[in-house]
Amino acid sequence: MSEPVKGPRSYFPSIEAKYGQPIEHWMSALGEVRGMKHLEQVNWLKREHGMGHGHANALVAVFRAEHEA
Repeated sequence: MSEPVKGPRSYFPSIEAKYGQPIEHWMSALGEVRGMKHLEQVNWLKREHGMGHGHANALVAVFRAEHEA
């Protein structure tokens, strides 16, 4: 049996359902604003894509952990 998903990734199914795009789409989009700080990236997703704060924050946290290490 697999462990339930915890942390920011636990938001991924609802992000895909609500915004109609796979997580890979959002990771690619965040690549366009790679030079911004964490909160700037969160606010960009909220402003440009109408995303809620929790969803945007979860995406940015995973993006920064996996793509900016």
